[in-house]
Amino acid sequence: MSRWSAWLGTQASDRDALGLTRTLNPRRVDDDTLDLAGNDYLGLSRDPVVTRAAAHATLTWGAGSGASRLVTGTLSLHDELERELAAFTGHESALVFSTGYHANLSVVTALADREALVVSDAHVHASLIDATRLSRAAFRVTAHNDVATVQQALAGAGDRRCLVLAESVYSVLGDAAPLAELAATCADHDALLVVDEAHGLGVVGSGGRGLVHELGLAGHPNVVVTATLSKALAAQGGVVLGPAELRDHLVNRARPFIFDTALAPAPAAGALAALGLLRSGPGLPEVIRRRVAALGSSLGVTLPVGAVLSVPMTSPTTGLSHQAALLAEGIRVGCFRPPSVPDGVSRLRITCNAGLAEADWERAVEAIVKVVRG
Repeated sequence: MSRWSAWLGTQASDRDALGLTRTLNPRRVDDDTLDLAGNDYLGLSRDPVVTRAAAHATLTWGAGSGASRLVTGTLSLHDELERELAAFTGHESALVFSTGYHANLSVVTALADREALVVSDAHVHASLIDATRLSRAAFRVTAHNDVATVQQALAGAGDRRCLVLAESVYSVLGDAAPLAELAATCADHDALLVVDEAHGLGVVGSGGRGLVHELGLAGHPNVVVTATLSKALAAQGGVVLGPAELRDHLVNRARPFIFDTALAPAPAAGALAALGLLRSGPGLPEVIRRRVAALGSSLGVTLPVGAVLSVPMTSPTTGLSHQAALLAEGIRVGCFRPPSVPDGVSRLRITCNAGLAEADWERAVEAIVKVVRG
């Protein structure tokens, strides 16, 4: 291991010098820090309805699903969750995965191969980047939200099947993709638009149904949606939404689906319960929008479409310093540093959580403004 130890040591010292070292910091069950760093956008992960549903599912089905979904791992819980997700978002069918990462890996690698072309926005999530590489398809990365370059790439694709990859709401800048224009472009060139709604589902659009639904693109023949169950829906897992023929193809061809153990009962039931709360409380996304607008205006930063406020920092070390200062005040925020940020600009990442009590939210805003504005 001497050669490897030397190499690992060099990697570690280089990270330290650039302020890019990351560490794991376990949370205690009694941690009372206000969490504005996580992805529990609607604050439902500890809602009694959600936790009871998860606990009941564990007691009923067991701690795990027991197998891959094509063996004995598909439970009636998965079937119900898929039907409810499809109905809520306006799609014909849904297929649930153990993670959102696997949903993205599956849809791209099952649809693209050496004979295909993948056209990817420069700011898509790492899971879509990895999926493109694994697909072995030819690919072209376009400038962020650059529809003209997407059109150009598709026009020059010849007879190849083409996928266009985008997010509905981008996680770093918080801006929306030009989905209507991208969908029209894909329709013109018989391409398929894959939209990752990880940061849109539960937050954007009528009742939190996502940007695809809001723009009338749910069920569009050239649009497929992926999403995670670990953000607004407060649990764990992922989903692909689209036509039934796509679902059948993924069941038969998507390796991350075929060879992975099915989503466990607890998160499946938790996500289903959270979806029920979102249906019965369609005003929850509006709480996020109100809090985003108030904090963003106080900080003088660009307002995002989603729940995450991005505050540019002059350097990684400045971001870490501000993050530490807020933690000392009892408030946890995220800090994005390269390579997590596609443009190389470090940022504080502040989740405008709808689940915080109003008094706690006001305290957090006061502290954030004080630290960031100096």
